[in-house]
Amino acid sequence: MRISCFKAYDIRGRVPDQLNEEIAFHIGRAYASFLQPKRVVVGFDIRLTSEALCNALTRGLVDAGVEVLNIGRCGTEEIYFATSHLKTDGGIVVTASHNPKDYNGMKLVREESRPISADTGLTNIRTMAEAGHIQPTLQTGSVHQANIRAEYIMHLLSYVNIGTLKPLKIVCNAGNGGAGPIIDLLEQHLPFEFIKLHHEPDGNFPHGVPNPMLVENRAPTIDAIIREGADVGLAWDGDFDRCFFFDEAGNFIEGYYIVGLLARTFLEKHGGGKVVHDPRLIWNTLEIARSLGGETVQSKSGHAFIKECMRQEDALYGGEMSAHHYFRDFFYCDSGMVPWLLILELMCTQDSSLSELVAERMQAFPVSGEINHTVGDPRALLKFIETRYGASADNVDYTDGLSVGFPDWRFNLRMSNTEPVVRLNVEARGDKALMKAKTEELLTLIRSQEVYQSQH
Repeated sequence: MRISCFKAYDIRGRVPDQLNEEIAFHIGRAYASFLQPKRVVVGFDIRLTSEALCNALTRGLVDAGVEVLNIGRCGTEEIYFATSHLKTDGGIVVTASHNPKDYNGMKLVREESRPISADTGLTNIRTMAEAGHIQPTLQTGSVHQANIRAEYIMHLLSYVNIGTLKPLKIVCNAGNGGAGPIIDLLEQHLPFEFIKLHHEPDGNFPHGVPNPMLVENRAPTIDAIIREGADVGLAWDGDFDRCFFFDEAGNFIEGYYIVGLLARTFLEKHGGGKVVHDPRLIWNTLEIARSLGGETVQSKSGHAFIKECMRQEDALYGGEMSAHHYFRDFFYCDSGMVPWLLILELMCTQDSSLSELVAERMQAFPVSGEINHTVGDPRALLKFIETRYGASADNVDYTDGLSVGFPDWRFNLRMSNTEPVVRLNVEARGDKALMKAKTEELLTLIRSQEVYQSQH
């Protein structure tokens, strides 16, 4: 059996041709054979196929002698929490996050919520699942329902001092993903007024796939902020491991500036410490950390790399501009709930709006936002761009794609892991016009190379 849904960090594919119940069963069997776990937590997101795939996965685990603890419909971070909180040997969530409606997938962790990627076992699990003839076990396992949600909610609330919070008005857009029920439970403990959009979980995605990175998906949140006179807007992807912010005027705030705010929060609280960041946009994070006696560590983008780096460095916090935020106290994992609690606490304690909290940083380090461009040969394009800029640059870095730095501006150009796309990010020091000019300069070169490639 050939299985094509295994990726670098997780499992994702179209249902039923790339992922179905038979494949899910074999993945469960192979996961158990590879990890030899005694107890594993499973759960599933709001997609229409998720529960059936989770049941098939569970049959594979039970067939291999595993005791399965099923926490039901959940977000990805609830599996991370349950795996560590219940001290199980691993966890699997059935989810495809922000992928199209006909996709599904899985994210796998081992003990202590450590991620399993292609480098740490995912390739082995795929090989075993494809073989399909795994060593029989002496006895079958069992399935138990588990409910960790009350403990999970209390853990989330432990990140903030509720007494310092003020009655802010918040627009929250769950995108018909899984965030809604968690907001309802947190709401009971918080002084905030929540204006709820697309709140009910619905795997039909009646308002489009929950992916706030798509500009076209932001309009309902922006319109509601303006209409309701809200203090802030929040939106999540389907499995709510990413959280996106809008200020009181409805402006989308790039994840880069949220990384800076959260780095500042943890470094001030601990009087220093380590912060992990990705290479795409860095100057704002570096300056904030330096000013607070912190130390920055650069990691390749991607949750498996960030989490491994955070554990090695015992970092307080890790942030990616793509809206993934990682916390030492959350088992070095990413959460889409902890960030907004911390940012709203900061707004209350500083008596500042979100726009005021980020205005100075946005002016100091203007950014292009991530620009995706489809090209025939991404590797050749990166080599071409390096040839054009590398010799005159202050520094060239290959941690993730190509990063090129000059005194007043820098850029990162990297390939997608899954499609023939390059992703461009540009930032400058206090000069928005320069940032825009250099962004257009690079895009012109990228387009010219695309034409060249198509003709040769």
